[in-house]
Amino acid sequence: MPSSDTRLAVLGEADPSTVDSDRPSDQALEARYRAVRAASLALAEPLSPEDQQVQSMPDASPVKWHLAHVTWFFETLLLIPELPGYAIFNPAYVYLFNSYYEAVGPRTPREARGLLTRPSLDEVLAYRAHVDAAMGRLLAAPLDRPARDLIALGLAHEEQHQELILMDVLSLFAASPLKPAYAAPDGLRDNLRPAWPQGPVPGGPDYVELAGGIVAIGADPRRFAFDNESPRHDVLLQPYRLARRLVTNGDWLAFMDDGGYRRPEFWLSDGWARVQARGWQAPLYWERDARGWQAMSLAGLTPIDPDAPVVHLSFLEAAAFAAWAGRRLPTEAEWEHAAATRPAEFDQLFGAVWQWSASAYLPYPGFSPPAGAIGEYNGKFMVGQMVLKGSACATPAGHSRPSYRNFFPPHQRWMFAGLRLARDHIRDK
Repeated sequence: MPSSDTRLAVLGEADPSTVDSDRPSDQALEARYRAVRAASLALAEPLSPEDQQVQSMPDASPVKWHLAHVTWFFETLLLIPELPGYAIFNPAYVYLFNSYYEAVGPRTPREARGLLTRPSLDEVLAYRAHVDAAMGRLLAAPLDRPARDLIALGLAHEEQHQELILMDVLSLFAASPLKPAYAAPDGLRDNLRPAWPQGPVPGGPDYVELAGGIVAIGADPRRFAFDNESPRHDVLLQPYRLARRLVTNGDWLAFMDDGGYRRPEFWLSDGWARVQARGWQAPLYWERDARGWQAMSLAGLTPIDPDAPVVHLSFLEAAAFAAWAGRRLPTEAEWEHAAATRPAEFDQLFGAVWQWSASAYLPYPGFSPPAGAIGEYNGKFMVGQMVLKGSACATPAGHSRPSYRNFFPPHQRWMFAGLRLARDHIRDK
């Protein structure tokens, strides 16, 4: 299973890597660098040093490690090769904060990141300051296109970790008997307080009809995108229908009340085995007491809102719900085509929850990873994972795009993942 920073592949904002006519000035790129780096520290600010040390599970990472690893990226892949005379902050960090780059060398085992009591948080912050100062010198010099594109990738990478920080903090706090809140609801930044339609949707979700045909999917080659979004290519889609809205907590409660977690006929074999082995009875972070169902969120333990999108689901659960509802999950090509051509007809394509697709995470026709360490970013994880589309409430601003391919193993639940249903047009006539 890939390390945490590859499981999210959120797009960076387009401007740092667009075609030359859209490329920002060097001053704008430096300003963006400063803003992204400051945003990571702002996310960590509500947390104590103890909060930032602990790793809740092998798939998560301590906040302190996230802050160091994204700094390692700039030092290792940019400053050491690009800035003459750069003084490495600490040679041991090459090992401590490498995530999965075999081309760079060995690394701390992922599951042991929480054991790194040294360096201290203060030392990690000093590391960040050292690298930021050097990056300031690099950004002040004329940059060629490869360097600018690598900086853009590094900024997108750090923004990926900003979402991972929130995922991992929620996992950590949910494991605490104290059920602490990361922030009060009115203290969460705007995109952590998503707006969704209030009140029930009469008759359940309705569907938008799409004609299908030969359609193009994949990244616009003139804009910033990760390598796994390319090359743009044609696919043949049969006519289909995609739900206007996301599946809600109320919908999920109906599934649960109908024995959804107890009825094997709805589950894929791996899903039913997981339900039996792990005792799944509800989405991750849900718990029931005398007051009813509640769920752990970044605002702490709160009652379930029946009209909010259901979140923290595995692909296995999403597929079981779709079978129970007599529907299916959309393919990634169906979802992308709908989002690119008919976005105004759908609620919450972006900014609420990542949405599971029925598609395995595989290379597009003609895909070839870049040479060197950067080629390890996405391509080597194209096995055993499923694609999610859209973006979530915890996704940094500017990271929503139809072509983006998020990916996770089918059993994972700690990301902000939900679902939108699809149905076949011809069969439903």
